[in-house]
Amino acid sequence: MKVKQISVFLENKSGRLATVTKVLGENNINIRALSIADTTDFGILRLIVNDPDKAWQVLKEHNFTVSETEIIAVQVNDKPGGLAAILQKLDDNKINIEYMYAFVGKSGEDAVVVFRVEDIDRAIKLLQDNEVTLLSGKDIYTF
Repeated sequence: MKVKQISVFLENKSGRLATVTKVLGENNINIRALSIADTTDFGILRLIVNDPDKAWQVLKEHNFTVSETEIIAVQVNDKPGGLAAILQKLDDNKINIEYMYAFVGKSGEDAVVVFRVEDIDRAIKLLQDNEVTLLSGKDIYTF
């Protein structure tokens, strides 16, 4: 139930993000979700795309610094408190969240929350044991 995420190191200068999205688009790679963390000098663009292996390759070919990270994606009812219960389970078991981001699914009824945690295997087992819906890469790339 691990999902591949592509991370791209970007200089904080005009046009860099546009270039990444252009390269992906020209190679028929669809962005499913993204997050940007930035500082004054650089940013880290985190992407979930429909074809992470191809995205990694074409971005490398265009001289971007790219890495691949395994993350967890969970389906959450898009209602007040839906996320809180999941976060509480992780906290109760001392599983630290390094970062997270979310997006709403096509139906508008469910949200997808993406987590990067310190101990991904332990987190997956805990969430499965607590009947949290984990999404596979195939699920998330087309959600």
